Amino acid sequence: MLARPSRDRELVQIVDAAFAEASRKAGDWLICRPGCTQCCVGAFAINALDAARLRVGLSELQQRDPIRADKVRQRARAYLDRVAGTYPGDPATGILDESPAGEDRFLTFADDEICPALDPEMGTCDLYSFRPMTCRVFGPPVRNEGGVLGLCELCFHGASDRQIAACEMRADFHDLEEKLVAELEELGTRGSTIVAYVLAE
Repeated sequence: MLARPSRDRELVQIVDAAFAEASRKAGDWLICRPGCTQCCVGAFAINALDAARLRVGLSELQQRDPIRADKVRQRARAYLDRVAGTYPGDPATGILDESPAGEDRFLTFADDEICPALDPEMGTCDLYSFRPMTCRVFGPPVRNEGGVLGLCELCFHGASDRQIAACEMRADFHDLEEKLVAELEELGTRGSTIVAYVLAE
């Protein structure tokens, strides 16, 4: 198991601080709360850094609460069993096919699957402190690579475009994230996967 790069904690702090500031500006428009699980449905790609963080989180959960950790693993294995025939990547390693055809297959892959880190009874994430970057930035307005602001469809009802833009989550973390992913790649970890593959290991 590859270790989590030491500067990943710095990365998490940067992103979490930016989320907190965006949340403060958004006020009641941002409805993200424990029990709201809209963002926990559907597969998304995670990088090697997210995977390393999740492994550390599951290991720590194993130490604190082995029964809960085992339930996470069981949910992850059941998830993989359900999607085995349609996985858009290598089913042995979990590495996603990043060719144009693979990316097309991923667009509709596992749209209704619930993240195995989600406790279905509590409606909360069992690995919240170790969640991927996609989870950490979901909710407030975030500008994508094309310059378009995206946000959770449940949030910002009644807000104008100007009000939404004023709550944009701004965090300059991509350079640091890329550097840490490159560190892991130098150690032999390459490619993206999904949360279930990491948690089922």
